[in-house]
Amino acid sequence: MQGFGVHTSMWTMNWDREGAERAIAGAVRYKMDFVEIALLNAPMVDAAHTRALLDETGVRAVCSLGLPEVNWASVNPDGAIEHLKVALDKTKELGGEALSGVTYGGIGQRTGVPPTAAEYDNVARVLEVAARHAKALGLAFGIEPVNRYENHLINTGAQAKWMIEKVGADNIFIHLDTYHMNIEEKGAANGILDAREHLRYIHLSESDRGTPGSGTCDWDEVFGALAAIGFKGGLAMESFINMPPEVAYGLSVWRPVAENFEEVMDNGLPFLRNKARQYRLI
Repeated sequence: MQGFGVHTSMWTMNWDREGAERAIAGAVRYKMDFVEIALLNAPMVDAAHTRALLDETGVRAVCSLGLPEVNWASVNPDGAIEHLKVALDKTKELGGEALSGVTYGGIGQRTGVPPTAAEYDNVARVLEVAARHAKALGLAFGIEPVNRYENHLINTGAQAKWMIEKVGADNIFIHLDTYHMNIEEKGAANGILDAREHLRYIHLSESDRGTPGSGTCDWDEVFGALAAIGFKGGLAMESFINMPPEVAYGLSVWRPVAENFEEVMDNGLPFLRNKARQYRLI
């Protein structure tokens, strides 16, 4: 998980054969090192087709998800374990290197009260079993802190570190996201510093989830902190252009964040690459 990548929502959120071909062709066009594939429905993914596309183009892949309500880890740990095992098996089958995202819960999951010890114990059990399964497959397994409006369980780099230490698995990594950090951290650098020993992946997303460089994220703080910790992981652009209703609801995306993917890729990608070069990350 190194270099520059892009979340495939830039082109599609439906990972069927057509969506896979469109997204991977787009990644090749923009010279991306890897793609992040959203496994919204892992069983329906044609893994052999995706793997053939990746092998043919030399593009690498990671996968990501948020758990559906029926399998939220804090309330249905057994269902969450089975869901994650299926997703991990599919990730391995299609040639991915890792599974990450809101692997500890759902996008849009909130109880209305602070998390309980019982919820965290359930989450830890799920992550421990999933991490063990991932390790047996030769995969890394990530957790992504998200903002308080999308999930009430893990919102900061420090909380993610605490959960990893609670679980005790050596193949779980932290996956930060600048959009969420812009809301939750007391400065992006603090989140990066808190997560540093486990940080292997970061979403580069603007404050409105639109075009990087056009919002309020402090990109010099982000890249400066990444350089300070010697970050060697994946740098993934994430901007939600193609949202199915159920995902848009969980993310509270009610209006377009950009006119089209060209606006984000043609303006935001050069901006981020220049920042990464400035701070000697690439």
